[in-house]
Amino acid sequence: MKYPEVIYFENELEDEFSKGGINPIKIDENYRYEGGKFRSVSRAVFYHVLAKIIAGLYLPLGWGHKVYGREKMRGYKSFFLYGNHTNPVADALIPTMLNPGKSTYVIVHPDNVSMPVLGKITPSLGAIPLPDDRKAYKNFLLYIDKLVEKKRVIMIYPEAHIWPFYTHIRPFKHDSFHYPVKYNTPVFCFTNTYQKRKFLKKPKIVTYVSGPFFPDESLSKPDRTKKLRDEVYDAMVKNSSYNTVELIKYIRKENEQ
Repeated sequence: MKYPEVIYFENELEDEFSKGGINPIKIDENYRYEGGKFRSVSRAVFYHVLAKIIAGLYLPLGWGHKVYGREKMRGYKSFFLYGNHTNPVADALIPTMLNPGKSTYVIVHPDNVSMPVLGKITPSLGAIPLPDDRKAYKNFLLYIDKLVEKKRVIMIYPEAHIWPFYTHIRPFKHDSFHYPVKYNTPVFCFTNTYQKRKFLKKPKIVTYVSGPFFPDESLSKPDRTKKLRDEVYDAMVKNSSYNTVELIKYIRKENEQ
């Protein structure tokens, strides 16, 4: 089989293949996670109106997007949501479509708030940049506390780095699963897959939702965290089998021939 593109990788945990080329700002103690009254107004406009309209048009028209299992999240007001990271534009919009009646926030790399124009808007869309120092980390945690209190959904891409159109699930660390353990909240995950369409060469994106998963209170906190990570990883690996199109072939460098 001939692939349209081949990418060679070395480290599944650290390699990044997005093409943004952004110099991230430093997220220090001066970064305002809440953003004041203006943030509330701008979120109402940019997230609840514009983002939902754009997602509602772009995903079905551009990718023939479908979701299976969305009903599993009904009745849960606040939870942590995890997904695979394979599309820089669609990944920013799909969480909005999974939770049309809820307010979703996304923990992101500082790149996402560092773009010249869009970086001023992404916090209103729900971007929560990871902190760069201890003082900023304190502010970051206080903001997460408030979002959980307000029954918001918090989205995390545990793979951390974008691998465009990757059809498998990369191994990811359990670090990000300490949040649902800390707050004793449910966990859901989704897997975006690329599937053939009958009449178009461009594949459709089909999203599969799994869960809920709950912290096992019979275990120690480290074991609870690891178990949640393993349950989410296994569910995502299972659903990745629905991929039927491979637009980019990823090959480990030592296997290069």
